[in-house]
Amino acid sequence: MMRRIWLCADDYGIAPGVDTGVRDLVSRGRLNATSVMVVAPSFSSAEANALSALNAEKQRVAIGLHLTLTGPLRPLTSGYAPLADGAFLPLATTLRLAMQQRLDMTALAAEIRAQFEVFAAAFGRPPDFVDGHQHVHLFPQVRQAALESTSWIAPQAWMRQCGSALPLRRRLTDPKGLLIDWLSREFRARATRLGIATNPAFAGTYTFRANADFAALFPSFLEGLPAGGLVMCHPGHVDAELERLDPLTTLRQREYDYFCSDAFPTALKTHDLTLN
Repeated sequence: MMRRIWLCADDYGIAPGVDTGVRDLVSRGRLNATSVMVVAPSFSSAEANALSALNAEKQRVAIGLHLTLTGPLRPLTSGYAPLADGAFLPLATTLRLAMQQRLDMTALAAEIRAQFEVFAAAFGRPPDFVDGHQHVHLFPQVRQAALESTSWIAPQAWMRQCGSALPLRRRLTDPKGLLIDWLSREFRARATRLGIATNPAFAGTYTFRANADFAALFPSFLEGLPAGGLVMCHPGHVDAELERLDPLTTLRQREYDYFCSDAFPTALKTHDLTLN
């Protein structure tokens, strides 16, 4: 039997080129989930409507909230702290402060609620699922606020955990994957206590170096994935707004090209997987 998995494009809303690429892949049946960055300056009701329209005749894509708490993006709430020149702190600083339990929980909870509210205003409903930009939703303190907010704002939503289905010996060359796998252990435990569903397995991390061969890497993400497993991806077209906000640029185009190719459905079929 073919096992249905989620292929989730992160960062919808970050830039028009990314949004156009994501919608095109959904219309081709090459994606079945995307998470929305509502704090991005380019995100608008028009971008939300264009994405929602893809589900007008049938459910093509699950639409989630991509909680964003790292720079150079800026918070929605005026009282959020700490900040760096008005923007969220960089990823490494955010992780360090979270590990030290030094984030402001009141400000954190208020910002997360605000992002839920903007999503609901744009789409007219709560998100289907919740995850985090740069996996910030897994961090200590952040996971508490994110899980608690989801449990009462969007109780039917599931949340992304990032534990791999592969044995440890297969993942020793993926330090980022090992870190988020470790962070996911406490995240899953807290989610279970709150009655929040999570995906049973996760894949899709790689180095994001300019010379990364995504076409060669992608089939390895599918190994061992159970039904309901999730593969993270970042397809899209490069434009000036993307270059201004994020270092992940040309690799997005490379991912988009791969998902448009015949090699992608062949890889799914080889592993007895489907997006339908």
